[in-house]
Amino acid sequence: MQAKLFYETQSDRAVPLHLISQDQCEERISMLASAEQNCLALHQFKGKIGDSCFVQNADGLIDKVYIGTGDGNQFQALANAALMLPPDVYQVEGQCTQEAAMNWALAQYRFEAYKKQEVKPRVLLVHPDHLNDLLALTQAQFLIRDLINKPTSDLGPKELAEVVEQLAKTHRGQFKQWIGDELLKDNFPAIHAVGRASKSAPRLLSLTWGDEKSPHITLVGKGVCFDSGGLDIKTASGMRLMKKDMGGAAHAIGLAQWIMTRNLPVRLQVLIPAVENSIGPDAFRPGDVLTMRNGLTVEVHNTDAEGRLVLADALVKACEDSPDLLIDFATLTGAARVSVGTEIAALFTNNDHLAAEVTAASHKAADPVWRLPLFAAYEELLRSNVADLANSSDHPYAGAIVAGLFLQRFITKSIPWLHFDIMAWNLGSKPGKPEGGEAMGLRTVAEYLLRVYG
Repeated sequence: MQAKLFYETQSDRAVPLHLISQDQCEERISMLASAEQNCLALHQFKGKIGDSCFVQNADGLIDKVYIGTGDGNQFQALANAALMLPPDVYQVEGQCTQEAAMNWALAQYRFEAYKKQEVKPRVLLVHPDHLNDLLALTQAQFLIRDLINKPTSDLGPKELAEVVEQLAKTHRGQFKQWIGDELLKDNFPAIHAVGRASKSAPRLLSLTWGDEKSPHITLVGKGVCFDSGGLDIKTASGMRLMKKDMGGAAHAIGLAQWIMTRNLPVRLQVLIPAVENSIGPDAFRPGDVLTMRNGLTVEVHNTDAEGRLVLADALVKACEDSPDLLIDFATLTGAARVSVGTEIAALFTNNDHLAAEVTAASHKAADPVWRLPLFAAYEELLRSNVADLANSSDHPYAGAIVAGLFLQRFITKSIPWLHFDIMAWNLGSKPGKPEGGEAMGLRTVAEYLLRVYG
């Protein structure tokens, strides 16, 4: 689905949308003609989120619409309006934030690869100067949703590689990949171990773009295209949504598309370990010890803690080029969902100033993130009797922190690093958040990058 379906820059007729908060409601209504006051009273319009009132003209057509914003939440108000209004062209009267205009399209997103839905778009009139920026960020989120929603039968490691390769071609970047035993030859042992049991060979995907003299930014995304849990197999219910376990890779791809479309003055590298954690004669086992790319030995306590293993190889590779900023996205732990729920991205970082800047960006972007600590005392939970560390802990608490601490062992200390542990999925449908794949933390990072490099 294309985001441009939901926006126009000019129209012969656009229905005015009047956004009114609860605080403004009484004063604004008192200034209207009596017919409109009666219409608003009939609809019990109080300016709350979800409140709406259509004013019709003599021909029975909608002449204007009043939409409640509650405490001034345009973002949520326009998502509601986009789902409630009949198909037509609309224009917000007064100021409208880009975040709110973006949610107009996000609310109307549909995944139509396998089931066509005949729905006519509601179109929002936007200023020509804002259109390209709005489309770039909205389309990045559509891409993320599309990739996560696609089943593994059509988006395994090979197909994910094709997506990254096409993205590189579109933006004149460079694409490279290591496949199967090439991973062993070039020292990516964990990616190979996790993915070798699958019929689709494991891969490490690389995309580079931009001027080498510009600040270096590296994006790493967990690309586990399906996670059975391996020999420590998941339950049926636990496996049901595991096509989304490449959600981190989808975020890295979507963010890379946005960076290149906006032509940010950076040198970009994207690294995606693309694997399927399968069960077979060649599956890696509990008790196996892996010698990682940086020389650390890791005892496999649980084959269902595979994401941190493949990320570790990619993170070491990323640090070898000393980027100015390293960002990874991963659907890494259920523990993060217990900590912050399904609609907040858990954030870990080794840099307090960076954490403050990113948190401020998240408020502006209406994209919630919450920092969790890399609490050093919990490192003992990764202790192994036979290796430098284990890949997981039997301790029932602090699972997201423990996973973050594991990853930190593969990060060069001097490199600013952001790690997002995300759900990447909406369990149910809400205005602006249809059930299925979801971008989390993307708008936050985009806002931060614009502030620093835009």
